[in-house]
Amino acid sequence: MAMPPLPDSRTEPDGSAVIRVLTYNIRSMRDDRAALARVIRACAPDLVFVQEAPRFFRWRKYASWLARATDLVVLGGGATAAGPLLLCSLRATVESTRDVLLPRTPGLHRRGFATAVVRFGRARLGVLSCHLSLNAGERLDQAGKVLDQLKSMDAPHAVAAGDINEAPTGRAFRLLADQLQDGWATAPWGTEHTYGATSPNRRIDAVFATPGVEVLTCGVPAGLDGLSPRDLRRASDHLPVLATLRVPAP
Repeated sequence: MAMPPLPDSRTEPDGSAVIRVLTYNIRSMRDDRAALARVIRACAPDLVFVQEAPRFFRWRKYASWLARATDLVVLGGGATAAGPLLLCSLRATVESTRDVLLPRTPGLHRRGFATAVVRFGRARLGVLSCHLSLNAGERLDQAGKVLDQLKSMDAPHAVAAGDINEAPTGRAFRLLADQLQDGWATAPWGTEHTYGATSPNRRIDAVFATPGVEVLTCGVPAGLDGLSPRDLRRASDHLPVLATLRVPAP
């Protein structure tokens, strides 16, 4: 069954920008790369918040391949952010980028954020891709750092998206949703659960926006016209979350 049509990316007469943002844990591109590229292209995103981007040998080569295969460009992140990556379309004007490495907890994976400030016309937006810890205590601390990082960015509006590694009832997820708009809860579209790809039963990936951003739609784009269910199953062990947002102009 085809999904209801999504709003097109555009600039409104008042200067606000309607954009599509996609968040996707791509499992280090260990699955079907061609299917992954087809999924991303079908969503026609302006911004892609990637988690588990390749971060070891020749990681830049793989990031460049993914950008080329999806008609996007690398905005920031990758190994220098411990996995989170940002891609964008040529519609975005990049003002600044910053990769943030978080404190390392002995015995746990290093985590980080890929961040940037971008413009779509006159609409300015801070963006942050994150992949929070598997450890509950560290995950909660990292969620607080997401909020701190958004507040420190020189942008009137912001979006954070990524793999939260827990359901909306978890403490880290609730901390983010208490201060930001949880896209699915605000404007549900598509389907809800993001993990695992073959038989999804949990929502652990999400798009969050600051209060001034209008969330138009948000959800897993299963059923989107031109998007193959087979590709969704083969591209990664997670399903992507696609949101359309209206970002105000000054």
